[in-house]
Amino acid sequence: MIAHEGDRIVVNGRHVGDGDRVGTIVRLHHQDGTPPYEVRWSDGHTGLVFPGPEAHVIPAAAGR
Repeated sequence: MIAHEGDRIVVNGRHVGDGDRVGTIVRLHHQDGTPPYEVRWSDGHTGLVFPGPEAHVIPAAAGR
């Protein structure tokens, strides 16, 4: 998985009834765009994310 600052990350719910989590990548820890990422979630919290198979990145340009 490769990402850039400003891209959105979506983590799909793993269980029935779980919603998706959506956040914005605010900081990269590797210049090549590989995880982990610092993400600001839609609820305002920020955390370090090591995305698993249930996650995908939406490039910032796709949202414009």
